[in-house]
Amino acid sequence: MKRWIVGGGVSIFLIGVVSAGCGGASSGAVTKADLGKDLFFDTSLSNPPGQSCGTCHSANRSFTDPRGGITSEGAIAGIFGPRQSGSAMYMAFSPEFKFDTDAQDFIGGQFWDGRAKNLEEQAKAPFLNPGEMNNSSKQVVVDKVRTGPFATKFQTIYGSDIFNDTDKAFDALADAIATFERTNAFQPFTSKYDAFLKGNVNLTASEARGLAVFENPAKGNCAKCHPSQPGPNGEPPLFTNFKYDNIGVPRNLLNPFYTQPTWQNPDGSGFIDVGLSKTTGRPQDAGRFKIPTLRNIAKTAPYFHNGVFTTLSDAILFYDQRDLGGFAVPEVLQGVNRVDLGSLHLGDQEKLDLIEFLKTLTDGF
Repeated sequence: MKRWIVGGGVSIFLIGVVSAGCGGASSGAVTKADLGKDLFFDTSLSNPPGQSCGTCHSANRSFTDPRGGITSEGAIAGIFGPRQSGSAMYMAFSPEFKFDTDAQDFIGGQFWDGRAKNLEEQAKAPFLNPGEMNNSSKQVVVDKVRTGPFATKFQTIYGSDIFNDTDKAFDALADAIATFERTNAFQPFTSKYDAFLKGNVNLTASEARGLAVFENPAKGNCAKCHPSQPGPNGEPPLFTNFKYDNIGVPRNLLNPFYTQPTWQNPDGSGFIDVGLSKTTGRPQDAGRFKIPTLRNIAKTAPYFHNGVFTTLSDAILFYDQRDLGGFAVPEVLQGVNRVDLGSLHLGDQEKLDLIEFLKTLTDGF
């Protein structure tokens, strides 16, 4: 099945149902997606063992971290990264990271800072990150796969000699995981809002009012960055334009990254997360982070890259009143978006209605 999704002026081609891998498996045999699922949840691939991709991206919590922390703990007990684990859902639709000549800006990629150009590159990174799965080399990871429970399946898909070439085997590992992440498990489009767009259900009065606030340029104007309407051929909206923005998020003083050992965080409490700038090298990108999808947003707290807000109410209040006092200064002052948020003048009922609408974006309706 092939699916076109269009949102925010971006079109992405996706294979919605993956076929068997390059090993030539026939119908009914193991597929690349099957293998990818096994590897995604394989806790033997970290050092020490015990952590998998699924540890920080649980299927039971919209593929975010179910452990309730501000940021995610790695395989080494007590070691945390600087950012929270964003949802992996619908990320297969993100275009490869690039500089868009029309918009004169960067778009797409994976992670909060776009440092991985696509799902394959994203899948590789945690294995070798000392703050995540903590393996010392590609060879170490490949050896674990070679001696692990899915080695035969891996060879069935990628060839009996795949483990003879470490780079190819590591690429194959990422390819299998990315293939799983392109299946419908990660992009089911089964929310109440999807049913509403198909004409199968009506929104409540509060939900409908919330949608109006969401789309109104003179009110929330949320749809500017989180497009909410179907594409030209009826494609369901993704609720992100895959761009980057500095919305003035303050530091999260409870972020455990500030108290990490110096090998993990040499800057200590003085750490400043510059976001996209670290990827592009451009000073003007400091403080800009990828705009996330709002699908399943009611289930994916905490919010923003550093988890500074733990409820939708607080996040919406920040959008509404950031510039009216009551919030700490932005972590990066340069380039803060002063146009689309900060003083929206939303009424209490409008904020409540907006939350009710956002709840309609939860899959599994």
